[in-house]
Amino acid sequence: MTAEHLLEQAKAVCQQRGARMTRIREQVFLLLTQHEGAVGAYDLLEELKLTDAAAKPATIYRALDFLSQQGFVHKIESINAFILCHHFSDCNHPVQLLICDQCGHVEEIQSNNLDLAIRAMADASGFSISHQIVEAHGKCQSC
Repeated sequence: MTAEHLLEQAKAVCQQRGARMTRIREQVFLLLTQHEGAVGAYDLLEELKLTDAAAKPATIYRALDFLSQQGFVHKIESINAFILCHHFSDCNHPVQLLICDQCGHVEEIQSNNLDLAIRAMADASGFSISHQIVEAHGKCQSC
């Protein structure tokens, strides 16, 4: 799927939700499509500065916050990086990430069994899950 096609899908989702996809948000989204793996906010900022010299850290973080809230990107807390989600029509889906500590490859997987197990344990504790990201570190098949 091309970056432009993904952007059009994201814009359609925003329109359905009444959210505004600004020019900066579009640029950051397109920058994320150019990365196969995770990328840090400051790396994205440096790339954004090539087309918008006035961009500041707050610019990139505001755009990433919006994109994350819409479910277009996931923040990988353990490595403080971001990755594009390719199935963002369901922005509240549970996120499970496999992170290679050698090459940095990140793969998003979906296990309903894991999600159900976590939710059952949370329910038993009287805890209500609002958002879920499970990060597993190790070594990928290529490494």
